[in-house]
Amino acid sequence: MTTDRRVGLIADGDPYFRVAAAAILTHHFGFAELIEASSLDEALERLTENERIEAALLDLSMAGMRTPTNLRAIRECFPHARVAVLSASNARQDILSALEAGVHGYMLKSLPVADLVKALRVVFEGGIYVPPCLADISSGGSLQPLRELPDVAPEPQPVPPEPAPAASVHALTSRQREVLDLLVQGKSNKEIALALKLGEGTVKIHMAAIFRYFGVNNRAAAAVAGARPYPNRPRGVLPTEDAGMPLAVGDNGLLLREI
Repeated sequence: MTTDRRVGLIADGDPYFRVAAAAILTHHFGFAELIEASSLDEALERLTENERIEAALLDLSMAGMRTPTNLRAIRECFPHARVAVLSASNARQDILSALEAGVHGYMLKSLPVADLVKALRVVFEGGIYVPPCLADISSGGSLQPLRELPDVAPEPQPVPPEPAPAASVHALTSRQREVLDLLVQGKSNKEIALALKLGEGTVKIHMAAIFRYFGVNNRAAAAVAGARPYPNRPRGVLPTEDAGMPLAVGDNGLLLREI
């Protein structure tokens, strides 16, 4: 007798949608156990607690799931799970950002059940599902006819720099800012978990998102970066002095910690 039981995670703020998604996974794909979550923190806790989760369906609009940085952190921390986004948003930027973060599929909640089953099958069989609406160029304006090229190449013109992406696209969530502020205070993952009433595994995933946000690969560098102003830090919020991590003022006048 086999003991293999397919385990999945459905993370969505709408309890009715979680029930509907669970019915699809059970009936069409033979999942024996489906774990539900209503926020990013809860989803991370469930993923950390249960290594047998082989598929995770995530809603972009649930609490805490604000940026593609979170999706990337989930993919990196749980590489064996098939991760797909189920969202009501058909915005091109949302779709591209999620796929760039490494999810295995982006599905619209407006899909008929039969089409949703086909999309999920692509994901569960090892493929990447890209919604057809991404190829729709009707909203992008009509294509312009090609102009005849001149015989003599024009003088090169200076290329203006590309505008920087809006900070909110890859901004830290409020929970990640809390984790970062405690990191800057010199707290360990265990202390951060106790302070925020989270599991240590959840803190590690938030930490991975923070590392990616600042482009660093260790706690010390993240702490230094977090002590400086960054795009979505609330105004007036600065690290407070901690007995084990004294504050110092750097050459640029910014508040830094001695790491």
